[in-house]
Amino acid sequence: MDQARSTITKIFNGEPHSYTRFNLTQNMEGDNSQVEMKLSSDMDEEVGGNGVGAHLNHNSNHKSYMTSKFGRTPKNLCFIIATVLLIFIIGYLIGYLVHRKRDAPYSCQASVQLPDEPVFHDTGAAPLMAWNDVKNAFAQKLSASNFQRAFRELSSDSHRAGSPGDDALADKVIKKFQEYGLKTWTDEHFIKVQDRPLSGSNKVIFKDGKEERPEGFLSYSANGIAKGAVLYAYYGQESDFRLLRDRNINMSGRVMLIRAGKISFAEKVANAAKMLASAVLIYQDPADYPSEGTTQLFGHVHLGSGDPYTPGFPSFNHTQFPPAKSSGLPSILAQTITARTATSILGQLEGQNAPEEWGVFNKLGGESDVITVEVNNVLSEKKINNVFGVIEGFVDADRYLVIGAQRDAWGPGFAASTVGTGVLLEMARSISDMLHKNRFKPRRSIVFASWSAGEYGSIGATEWLEGYLSSLSMKAFSYINLDGIIAGHNGFKVAASPMMYGLIERTLKEVGVQNQAVSLFSQFGKGNWESNVLEPLKLDNAAYPFIAFTGIPSLSFQFTSGNLDYPYFGTLLDTEEKLITATSNQHLQLAEAAAKFAGHIVLRLVHDHLLQMDLSKYDKIIRTHVAQINRKVNTVQRMQPNLVPTSVQWLMSASGSYGRASRNLMKSIQNSDLSNTEMCRIYNDRIMSVERNLLSAYVSARESPFRHILLGSGPHTLKGLSNHLDALRTDSPEADVDQFRNQFALATWTIQGCATALAGDMWSFDNEI
Repeated sequence: MDQARSTITKIFNGEPHSYTRFNLTQNMEGDNSQVEMKLSSDMDEEVGGNGVGAHLNHNSNHKSYMTSKFGRTPKNLCFIIATVLLIFIIGYLIGYLVHRKRDAPYSCQASVQLPDEPVFHDTGAAPLMAWNDVKNAFAQKLSASNFQRAFRELSSDSHRAGSPGDDALADKVIKKFQEYGLKTWTDEHFIKVQDRPLSGSNKVIFKDGKEERPEGFLSYSANGIAKGAVLYAYYGQESDFRLLRDRNINMSGRVMLIRAGKISFAEKVANAAKMLASAVLIYQDPADYPSEGTTQLFGHVHLGSGDPYTPGFPSFNHTQFPPAKSSGLPSILAQTITARTATSILGQLEGQNAPEEWGVFNKLGGESDVITVEVNNVLSEKKINNVFGVIEGFVDADRYLVIGAQRDAWGPGFAASTVGTGVLLEMARSISDMLHKNRFKPRRSIVFASWSAGEYGSIGATEWLEGYLSSLSMKAFSYINLDGIIAGHNGFKVAASPMMYGLIERTLKEVGVQNQAVSLFSQFGKGNWESNVLEPLKLDNAAYPFIAFTGIPSLSFQFTSGNLDYPYFGTLLDTEEKLITATSNQHLQLAEAAAKFAGHIVLRLVHDHLLQMDLSKYDKIIRTHVAQINRKVNTVQRMQPNLVPTSVQWLMSASGSYGRASRNLMKSIQNSDLSNTEMCRIYNDRIMSVERNLLSAYVSARESPFRHILLGSGPHTLKGLSNHLDALRTDSPEADVDQFRNQFALATWTIQGCATALAGDMWSFDNEI
């Protein structure tokens, strides 16, 4: 193009406006020569009005070469115009071809195979699959035959924590994770557990009768011999002991006979210890557990979770920590007995009749109903392994959901551990397959965990939480528990963080049973679904330490047999045959439905831009607790005006602050661009902070590990405050006004701190928060 432009200039002006001039002058007086080079342009002073240097105009009447050559005839002008147009067209074509060649892609047909389909690139702003496509792809991966094969591969008659059978199952699980393409690792812990004595036995002797030597035992019981009169205490709940106390029954030194169910073994023993009992005997009553009368029962009585000899810190290696014991270890003896032995004892009891509220017809027991209990459990150290596999997210890989199942069991443990582990593996296989074949790209990571020592009190899971507490509390946004998910087919129960209730309801409506003909919601959630399906998260649930200790929103669920508990948990009879009977041979179909329910929860939480968490649920719960506390404070102040000089105003203000902060966040989200990845991450982090900030920062994790003020346990909780007011009202010896005022202030500021964190940046607070 420059060449064409220069040619056109020469045609019209005879010389270019810019040129280079070489002036050669011969020095006639010598041999040397001088070369002068001068650059000139149309802007130089030497340039004349016609654009030609004046130094060249030796003759002012001199004509240009073109003029003299061609003249200015019409024929010559036409020729000149035609020449210009031709040159212009040639220059244009040359320029076009040069640019086209520059933009043309390089051909690598011989070395690179281009894909038949277009390659999509995820910008991080949104997932590439619609939600309907995600859930349909997942459902297509699941089948009853796959679960049957998984259960067959994982079934084992002996796999107690730390045993060769447990290690063999761990190897199978990690190989499966690797086969499915997951990144894997293991976590090794050295824990202390109590087992039944290898030589000798535990003993129970009622009156002067036959000595019973039960095979079952309760780990972490105190050892020794206790002798006292039997006292029947129903389920051993606090309300049961209050009824006995109201009858002026002396409970000091008594041996409590308590039915299994309602609450954990540990809570039963702790409640009995408060009544100054000397020992506790626990049995499965035929009214609750219609099983063989000779079934041996196993469990633990640590009021907590994890290794009680490393409270609050992980058991990676005992040698690096000083000797310590959990405050949840019992001080009294605890032992299980068979239903047949318990029935024999109940039939011989004297004393008062049982309270009518209990609906039983036996006596409570008299001073002459003496029984002797001897416990000789052995404390031993075991090495356990937790096994992990991860599918990394494509947007927020450092934010992850954890889904886990215990691997160990007292005996075969088919319903307790085999089903959960099988469902865990099938979910890992299905989701991994979705990545490779369906182009599913989760925004956040999924961690699949196989825990050991679950039967001793969720030790494997809790030790992992303790080991990585600072990281997990900031990065893990949910835990899904798969332990014991199938125990019947007539009911369906879910225990979870209130923040997950909305997600649970939507999932119940999406997941179908009976070949998708009926949804879980239609079958089990008719009427008031919350009262029909939801239940509190209990202390002995493996999901409990995740939410109450670490502040991670958690969920656990189970297909049940109506109001009856599965009679083979914690026994040596937990086999596939027993589960087939309990589910009317539907255990494989129920396993598929359970995987779909858990899978929808998992996929929804890693797929959507925003975490599906409902902040308003805690607003309602806090307000309900505050209203209850306010009523009780007013009652105590009317009875004793100077006893509780505490105003509920600050607690009500903190409750209002949380409500405003949660509503403001929801409004901000509604008015935001959810395709903004960084904005979504900020909102999600604020949502994740709620559960974590409901953990009281003012109590020791070692003394009170379950620090959640709404779902935890202890005097620091709002329920604990309410119970303390009851004690003050009845002038109970346990009441302490100063302690109540201190706990009241700390609970108030815990709620206020949660509201402050939820509000966002320091400069975003309004004057009311």
